[in-house]
Amino acid sequence: MKNQSVTNNLDWISVVIYFILLIMGWLNIYSSSLSTIDQETSIFDFSQIYGKQFLFIVLTIPLIFVILSVDGKFYEKFSSVFYIIGLLSLAGLFVFGKTVKGQANWYSFGAFGLQPSEFVKAATALALAKYLSDVQVNLKDFNRQLQALGILALPILLIVPHDPGSALIYSVFILVLYREGLPSWYVWTGFIALILFVLALIIKPLVLIGIALAVIIFVYYRSRLINRNWILSSIIFVLIGGFVFSVDYVFENVFKQHHRDRFNILLGKEVDMKGIGYNTNQSEIAIGSGGWFGKGYLEGTQTKGGFVPEQHTDYIFTTVGEEWGFLGSLIVISLFVILIIRIIYLSERQKTKFSRVYGYCVAGILFIHFFVNIAMVVGIFPTIGVPLPFFSYGGSGLWGFTILLFIFLKMDANKVNEW
Repeated sequence: MKNQSVTNNLDWISVVIYFILLIMGWLNIYSSSLSTIDQETSIFDFSQIYGKQFLFIVLTIPLIFVILSVDGKFYEKFSSVFYIIGLLSLAGLFVFGKTVKGQANWYSFGAFGLQPSEFVKAATALALAKYLSDVQVNLKDFNRQLQALGILALPILLIVPHDPGSALIYSVFILVLYREGLPSWYVWTGFIALILFVLALIIKPLVLIGIALAVIIFVYYRSRLINRNWILSSIIFVLIGGFVFSVDYVFENVFKQHHRDRFNILLGKEVDMKGIGYNTNQSEIAIGSGGWFGKGYLEGTQTKGGFVPEQHTDYIFTTVGEEWGFLGSLIVISLFVILIIRIIYLSERQKTKFSRVYGYCVAGILFIHFFVNIAMVVGIFPTIGVPLPFFSYGGSGLWGFTILLFIFLKMDANKVNEW
């Protein structure tokens, strides 16, 4: 009776959208994996990429049943345990990690690999929700702010050496903290720092600092007399100046060469269509060639020709654009938007702070993956290896997103039992 109750209260709108995206994703992986000489290959050939992905999808079914069969309070009670296990799995990569494409972010198990960073997102979301739901936590308190940010910092520090792209995903948790009371200056500081970083790569440091000084002086004299604080304004100017001058050092000494190349191409400083810019260029060609209605399923010439490297993973959306066209792309984007909005809507209806915060974390993670991946393949964001949820090839990513989503749907289904 308990399982039936969960099934009855499950948000079937989210479940249906999930499976639609899952099926659409597999269809595009199948198409992107075929060439003109192997289209007669069985879709159940598990030696092929699409066969393996089909197996991963099949295995999500028992995974979902296990998640839904566990009491909702279990995830809250053991959130700290999941978080610690997640951190240990990331730390273990430094010793036991398998290097794939220059990044040691995998554990190897024979023919299959496991990427722990995909599962740690859910663990971090649970830990953050647990911490913020404590009755004593007030994010107006500076010590509480540091503790909350520390929960995010630990996985980031462990992920950055192996997979900087995945580490970027954790920045979305700042918006969740802001929703729960984190002072807005954290968000604005991060946003301004990002803008200054990009501008410092384009504009000479002294010119940019001069512009910053002019803006600070303008704001200072436009403020009411009682709000003017020349000491604070001076500190802000010094911090901006130091940050701007540090950008060049960070860019040249901290970033790896392929990261520098991708930023330079994005900013128009380098044009290398046969080298580092090849992926993005071919991706734009493939998407643009689809027109309004696409070339037809399995009819994409760029896809068939294998012109877009890694098309079944980070660049899977190029298959959608070429074969399904603008209309198909719009449908896929709309499904993601509807799912994310639905999760936010359900989060607002939660009766406990824990499930509400976790729901916002789920919506945030799905959004930043979806936004960054599509921005990446259309050339308005550097290539950083962020997969498209439920579309990109890989068991770790698929299971990680499935766990993330269905834990929340379990919590939502259980809210009828909450006071």
